[in-house]
This record gives sequence, C-alpha cells and structure tokens, in this order.
Amino acid sequence: MLRTHSCGELRKEHAGCEVSLAGWVNRRRDHGGLIFIDLRDREGIVQTVFNPEISPSGLKTAEEMRNEYVVRVTGEVALRPAGTENSKIPTGDIEVIVKDTEILNTSNTPPFYINEEVEVDENLRLKYRYLDLRRPRMKENMLLRHRVTKFMRDFLDARGFIEVETPILLKSTPEGARDYLVPSRVHPGEFYALPQSPQQLKQLLMVAGFEKYYQIARCFRDEDTRADRQPEHTQLDIEMSFVTQDDILNLMEELYTSLVETIKPELHLVKPFPLLTYTEAIERYGSDKPDLRYDLEIADLTDIAARTDFAILRTAIDNGGKVKGITAPGCGEYSRSQLEELNKLVLSAGAGGLLTVSLGAKGGGLDGLTLNEVKSVAAKFLTLEQVKEIAGRCRADKGDLLLVVAGEPDKIYPALDILRREMARRLKLADPGVIAFGFVVDFPLLARNEETGRWEPANNPFTEPRDEDIPLLDSAPEKVFGKNYDIVCNGLELASGSIRIHDAELQRKIFRLLGYNDKEIDSLFGHMLEAFDYGAPPHGGIAPGIDRTVMLLAGEETIREVIAFPKTQSAMDLTFEAPSPVTEEQLAELHIRLQEEE
Repeated sequence: MLRTHSCGELRKEHAGCEVSLAGWVNRRRDHGGLIFIDLRDREGIVQTVFNPEISPSGLKTAEEMRNEYVVRVTGEVALRPAGTENSKIPTGDIEVIVKDTEILNTSNTPPFYINEEVEVDENLRLKYRYLDLRRPRMKENMLLRHRVTKFMRDFLDARGFIEVETPILLKSTPEGARDYLVPSRVHPGEFYALPQSPQQLKQLLMVAGFEKYYQIARCFRDEDTRADRQPEHTQLDIEMSFVTQDDILNLMEELYTSLVETIKPELHLVKPFPLLTYTEAIERYGSDKPDLRYDLEIADLTDIAARTDFAILRTAIDNGGKVKGITAPGCGEYSRSQLEELNKLVLSAGAGGLLTVSLGAKGGGLDGLTLNEVKSVAAKFLTLEQVKEIAGRCRADKGDLLLVVAGEPDKIYPALDILRREMARRLKLADPGVIAFGFVVDFPLLARNEETGRWEPANNPFTEPRDEDIPLLDSAPEKVFGKNYDIVCNGLELASGSIRIHDAELQRKIFRLLGYNDKEIDSLFGHMLEAFDYGAPPHGGIAPGIDRTVMLLAGEETIREVIAFPKTQSAMDLTFEAPSPVTEEQLAELHIRLQEEE
C-alpha cells in the first residue's frame, strides 16, 4: 500500500506516529517559508505542513503542487499549536509534519471548484461526473447509498431471504412501458429486451420454491424522464410465498422504520405508518401519493353548494361533477395577483377555474364573521350561514382563504393536489426534517385506455383481484379492485407491489380482458402459465425504489444527485456521449439496416 492511514482517520492519539498518506490536494497555502497542503481522500481532509528545516526537498516539491494533484506524503503526526486548531473538521486537532513527498499525478485546472460547494450547471457536472463525485456533497450521497443498500441486505438476510440474480437479457413482453431492445447476432432478426423489472422471474422463483427472494435489481424502461425517473433505475426487488398483504406491509414498515432510525436518526420519522385506501387518498388529498407531513385535507362541499344560488357550482353538480375545497390557513388577505397565480395553477391542471373565498382578517373566530368581510365573486350568492357551513366543513377559521374547485372528479382532483402542494410550499408546511411514510391499498385493477378503448392493468397484469370482485370481471371490470399496494413518502411513490395471480386460468382470463387472444397469450406468457400448472404457491411482493429512497434520505430534489453516472432528462449520458452511432460493420453483423430519415 502507498499509505498507512487514510487522511480522515488521524486524531490526537496518533500524535508522534510516523504515517504515509495519499490523496488529492484540496487546498494549498503558501505562508512564506511554510507551505500548508490540505490533503483529501475518501475518508476526509488533513492538514500537512512542509517545513524547509525538516525537508528542503519536500518544500520544493510542494511548491509545484496545485489543486487536485495526486500526491503522497510521509511524516509525523503532531498536535497543532494552541489556537490554530480547526473545529470544523474531525482532524482539526492535528497536522502532519512532512518528511518526504512525491507527486503521483498532476491535474489540469478543473472546470468547476471541487473544494467549495458552489452552484454549477448540471450539464457541466454530468460531463465531468468523475470530478463532480469528488465534491463533498456527492461523495456523501454515494456513501449514503452504500449504507442504505447494505442495511437492506443485512435486514433481509437476517429474516431468511436469499439474494438471487436474474437475467438482464430477456424476452420482450408487455409490462406497461416501452422495452429497450437488444438485437441478437446469433439469431438474426430476433431481439432480447432489457427487463422493465424482474417481475416474471421472481414469480418463477416462487414456483421454484425459494419462498423468500430479494435482489438489488437493475430495471430499464424506455419512457420520458423527469426528476425522479431515469431510463435505468435500481429497486429492492422482494417476493414471498404463503403471505398475505399484511405480512408484506408489516415487513416494509419494519424495514423502513429501522432503516431511517439507523441510517438517518436526525430525521423525525412519523410512525406508525398510516394506511389509506386508494379512494380515501384521492378523496382526502387529491393524489394516490399524498404528502402526509401536513394536513390541508380536501373537504367535499357538493351538498352545501347544491343549496346555494351560485349557478356555476350548481351547473357543475347537475352535470355529474363535485365541489371540493381546501383551506389555506392565514391567507385571507391574499392579493388579487396572488389569487390569480393560484387560478393559473388550477387551469394548468385541467380544471375549469378556481373559486376563492376570503374569510376576512384574522381574529375573533367564525362566530364574529360578517358577510361584509367575505371577499369572493360568489359572496352575493351565499348566505352567511352557508359561508360558515363551508368554512366549518373545510376546518377553516377567520383570516383563512378557501380554495374551491368544481367539475368532473378526474379534472378537479389533480388541481386540488397541485393547490395543496403549492400552499404547503408557500406556508412552509413540508418540513424537510420530517419523513412521513404511508401505505395506499385497494387500487382499481384495470383502467380503460381512452384512445384505444382497451382495458389496461392499473399496476401490472399479474395482480390478483380481490376475491369478492372476481365475479365482476365478466360483467363490470371497472368495479374490480386488486390486491395491490403502494408505499408513499413525502409526496412520492416509493414502492409498488401486489399479491400475484398464481392460478393459470385466472391469469388467462385477465390477459383476455386486456385484449390478447389465446395465441398471443401463449406466445408472450406461455412460460409463466405452464409454470403455474406445476404447483405455484400463493405469493406476493413489492419493489421499493433505491434511487428515490436515497434521494429522500439525502434531502435531494432529483434522483440524479444520488446516482453515480445518471442520464440527463433527455436520456443522454454526457460523460460517455451516449447514445452514439455505431459502425456499419456492427450493424451488418446484427443484420440491421438504418432507414434514412425523410
């Protein structure tokens, strides 16, 4: 080894020890006769001192050193002179008096500062990702990711799970997103697909009798990217035999509770995890992945609105719509421009518009509210009693602002979700030091594609319907709910899973509902259906996202900050400049000819 210790491990007790260190020059300071080099490696930073009285040749070498040079030093650990200690770093009580040194490699001037946390254009960071990863914040994110995955492995190993690697080159089967295809050279005209998830493989492992499986799995989906999505992502893939939904949810609550309390004890974890049905989540929060760190619950005002003289609300109700509202506490004196900003948000979400009702200035309570204090375009169509009834339903008080949206449910819930998140942001209700998990269960099994008219799986085609809903598959598929469940956290979907179908005939029935004929079913899924005929146990699983989990624990805004070499939002790898063209020879080997663009 070129070193005896890491830079970050040296302490007072090492004083007097002879050490060899190696790392990068984090900062160089020339004090006219003495040169101080802050040496950095993965474990931390230590101050080294080059003194001409100790090593004239070492001082001369230090004069050549610049930031990010790779160097090795040998010297003696000494206590810093009184008054010069640095309490900001763990090694701040000591320094290394250098006796010998060498430059292992030089460095060009980096395109951005590495030893300072400054704002840098993201594309520049991604182009020079290997430099970006040297920066303290990124290094800590990668170390956090390592600790998270190690904790998960140890947790599951202690509970009898075994880790099984599954193939990356698979058959292309429909699972909800576009596949990444890999052409076969050996079988011209045929293709492998990169797995969107190990879904079918882990179910086959249950048929194989492994009972408790997990894998830190790589998954690939050719779909549009966003802040919390990448073309490739990593998930903790779990499958279990002979279990109920409660068994899986209890395991996940134990895993995430112990993970947060062990890895990030400074976070305030809300527990126990609340359980909501899909319908409850939509009705109360406007979203199936609600942020549970704050209230701002949605109130149903339809019955009250129907008794008013306000034509806009009554027309929405007559057309089969609903009237819903939330309270923005303390915002009763919002300006016209602030109210218009909120209206534009609602319009952008597809709703018809926003009705605002200001309950005047703070103080005195609702009992003292007068109709003259109520500011709204609807005020002249409402009685004071109706205003107070609406306010009571929304749990509002004097000085608050009521935000009301009317229309078709599929239009107003997204608008209310956006309003709820925006008001939480403005009022600083989403405490970054709080982490609030929750379970959402009982999702609809199927959803109608409006363009094609075909049924599509709301989760995946392998989810088992609730037992009591199976008879509805023939008469009313839209009323069938599945044995599926999500983990949500701070407004994100963190995991999705379900109890799986293990009966071949029921699985065929679902595939037929999705529009496949028997020939297509056998071609795409025959391997699974045949396996089910050899004694498939009841089983279920879940797949928490590793990237999103680490993003939440690190307090980052996008998963790109917790992935070593991520793609851009346009799915480009700027470090390798991929995707990129390949040679005609490579295409010829694969029997592929590119079509000329018109």
